[in-house]
Amino acid sequence: MKILMIASEAVPYAKTGGLADVAGVLPKFLKRAGHDVRVVMPCYGSINRERYGLVPLPGAMGVWMGAIGELWCEVLESRLPNSDVPIYFIAFDQYFARPGLYNDPNGEGYLDNDNRFVFLSRAALQLCKKLQFAPDVIHANDWHTAASPIFLDTVYANDDLLRNTASLLTIHNMEYQGRYYAGLMDVLDIGWEHFTHLGLEWQGQTNLLKGGIYYATLFNAVSRGYAEEIKTPAFGHGLEGVVQDRAWALRGVLNGIDYEEWDPSRDIYIVENYDIDRMQGKAVCKRALQTRMGLIENSDVPLFGFIARLVDQKGIRLLAELFEGLMALDLQIALLGSGEAWAQDFFSAMAGRYGGKFACHIGYDNALAHQIEAGSDFFLMPSVFEPCGLNQLYSLRYGAIPIVHAVGGLNDTIENFDEWHHTGTGFKYDDHTPGALYDTIGWALSTWYHRPEDIAMLRHNGMCQRFSWEDSARQYIDIYREATWRKTGRAAD
Repeated sequence: MKILMIASEAVPYAKTGGLADVAGVLPKFLKRAGHDVRVVMPCYGSINRERYGLVPLPGAMGVWMGAIGELWCEVLESRLPNSDVPIYFIAFDQYFARPGLYNDPNGEGYLDNDNRFVFLSRAALQLCKKLQFAPDVIHANDWHTAASPIFLDTVYANDDLLRNTASLLTIHNMEYQGRYYAGLMDVLDIGWEHFTHLGLEWQGQTNLLKGGIYYATLFNAVSRGYAEEIKTPAFGHGLEGVVQDRAWALRGVLNGIDYEEWDPSRDIYIVENYDIDRMQGKAVCKRALQTRMGLIENSDVPLFGFIARLVDQKGIRLLAELFEGLMALDLQIALLGSGEAWAQDFFSAMAGRYGGKFACHIGYDNALAHQIEAGSDFFLMPSVFEPCGLNQLYSLRYGAIPIVHAVGGLNDTIENFDEWHHTGTGFKYDDHTPGALYDTIGWALSTWYHRPEDIAMLRHNGMCQRFSWEDSARQYIDIYREATWRKTGRAAD
């Protein structure tokens, strides 16, 4: 099949979350399965064109933006690292040559994010025409590119090149929907007849994700659990009725992880490699992490890792609320992340107050992320909701036992510890309350100090798990084929 993936970010060029991993890694596995897959993303100002070998395509490309008029951009081409997957960068400095991907230096979303990503969505379709590339499926991701299936089903519905192209919209996070003023319809220029409750209208605004869900051939969430959750008011963020309306078109596909990068037996970022049959290196990694982060070097005290964006979704308020109580327990915590100013200030202050027991690094450091996974005994993921989650999968591979809120992908991938039958891969709790998290951490501590054989069992079970991109790619290929059949009435090759 011919597949065009459109995303607002992709590793290694630009990343804020799991979307970047999907866009930067999944295409490689689709290519290995024999498909012609290509990727389109913005050419952000932060992308080093020389380092990644970006080469301009001949000629400028016009992109129609309705009330704004036609805008002209440059397109650059490269290959995803360690692959021959083409990736195209839409270069329009007025929109993309900025310090941040979505937000200004103060953390506020750019006021023209609506125009920026409508432009990306339409530019990707125009690129197909420029290249004379007729995809069987266009794979859009989140609200940023949800306009692509909308365009396909409206202004491109009778296009000679794209009329038979199906679409898939993947939802990585339902909370972010691309809600903007009603007048965005004039920029989309698809006709105000699509500004309805069965189209893009939502409480008087234009909602790009809602439109994408209605107009995409099929759509999916990044775990089966999250696919069920977004049908409910608790997780649908106002669009649960829309999801229920199109429930027949909804699928769930768990993200994989890249075991070439996340493998303690050959990880270049950790001080000593180890694996399930030779675990001595994990103790060395723990001591190295304690040293690096200024924690007391003590192999007997359990070390809890936490790596996340410091935003409400990741459960940081819950963690802050019970923090003083945690510091009274015999444990250590290493935190890595950045985000909301209050959280950065709070955890920085706690590191000053509880030096030796708690350490934090504000920001993101890829090497340190690997070192925390390798050096931690447990890994905390108290997310309010978690569409898929990747760190719990890394933690399983690195023998850091996950402690998770039983939602979305966390619930799908972690088997709760059964102390009677000595089974499981981690510790789960259902109620998102400080007491529930505190008690679960206490349960993990009790197991650490009183049942070391169960700790060894949990580590072993976790390190045996595999959540590969090969499996995810096979499921996406099945969905692409179904989408093509639904669009054209014929089966894809």
